[in-house]
Amino acid sequence: MSIIRKLIHQQVALSKYFDEMFLQKKFLIDGNQDYLKSFLPNRLDKIPVGSTVYDIGCGKNPAISLEVKQKLQANVIGIDLSEDELLQAPRGTLDHCIGADICNFQGQEDGDLLLCQALLEHVPDVEAAFVSCAKGGALIFVPSRNAIFARLNILLPQRTKLFLLHGIFPNTRRDQGFPSFYNRCTPRDFRQLAAQYGFEVEEVRTYYKSSYFSFFFPLYLVWRLWIVLFEKVNSEQAAETFCMALRRI
Repeated sequence: MSIIRKLIHQQVALSKYFDEMFLQKKFLIDGNQDYLKSFLPNRLDKIPVGSTVYDIGCGKNPAISLEVKQKLQANVIGIDLSEDELLQAPRGTLDHCIGADICNFQGQEDGDLLLCQALLEHVPDVEAAFVSCAKGGALIFVPSRNAIFARLNILLPQRTKLFLLHGIFPNTRRDQGFPSFYNRCTPRDFRQLAAQYGFEVEEVRTYYKSSYFSFFFPLYLVWRLWIVLFEKVNSEQAAETFCMALRRI
């Protein structure tokens, strides 16, 4: 391991230690993991057996495992810009693969549930995507435009972003680094879109944790102090990421 890599690991460990020692539990929850391990399973338990589920933008990583799919006897349809990615999903997890741009996709309005994990920040027109998704209930996980990492993501050139992200966090090479827009990606905007397209917001979870600045503890400390202050002033709009359960009215 190089000296630089060792230093980064030390800074990450120090950032983690600070969080665990000084911050409240709500600032320690990883939103993506909570969506996959708590939010999503709790909601899937409530859908009827034999439901049709659309997993939007899942690529080769469907949100529902083969075991859960078989338990639910669900018909799972994967939609992604790259059909090749969908074809790399674990065997049996997807019943049908559709290579399509979600902003232009017109389905058969047969979905009982839509899953959308960390996709909509990569869509230039979220409202168009919302229209195409507005057919059944939905479970959505989204990084917020209000997060500092999102603002930097918008401002920095794509090549610069990839160089920094993959250089500091090599484990992100496989699944992160796609162009991002964060169009209307805040809890407030999603509440407005839900109301506009006939959804009731059943549940919202907000998260105040990400690891992007943990490689340099002084920067991480400033960011964490900002998050704590922002959350006190503006609650859910301060969230780094959030998820929503929507139900068609």
